[in-house]
Amino acid sequence: MSDIYNFKQVSGLLACAGQPREGQLQSIADDGYQVVINLGLSDGKYALADEAASVAKLGLAYHQLPIIFDNPQLSELIDFIKLMNEHSHQKTLVHCAANYRASAFTGLYLFSADILSQDEMQGFIEDVWQPDGIWQQFIDDAVEWLESS
Repeated sequence: MSDIYNFKQVSGLLACAGQPREGQLQSIADDGYQVVINLGLSDGKYALADEAASVAKLGLAYHQLPIIFDNPQLSELIDFIKLMNEHSHQKTLVHCAANYRASAFTGLYLFSADILSQDEMQGFIEDVWQPDGIWQQFIDDAVEWLESS
């Protein structure tokens, strides 16, 4: 799995990564993953031709929540958290093009589930990338919303 771009094992049931190549999808299935959540755009530069069909052929559940990189929305995070909660007992890979969106959303999910503190969540994200102004503001706003809910 480490050959997938920016792959990060979170726990026995969760990992996040950049876009897997077509040939790496079989490795994901062979490693016991049951769910793939794609936060990238289906027509993006790094997108596979038909990832949904490729994943379905392997018997895995597939969900795509296309997050526009320059405009992440709190409503998208809420949908992501609901989806993660639905699959919390299944081995899940969350990915996007480079694991920037995926690490941010996964970190915020782990924070919402009281698995990571705010500092740990920020470190988790920064282990993959340094969020720019748009993303740091999104993360800060999401933390504020999650703490008040």
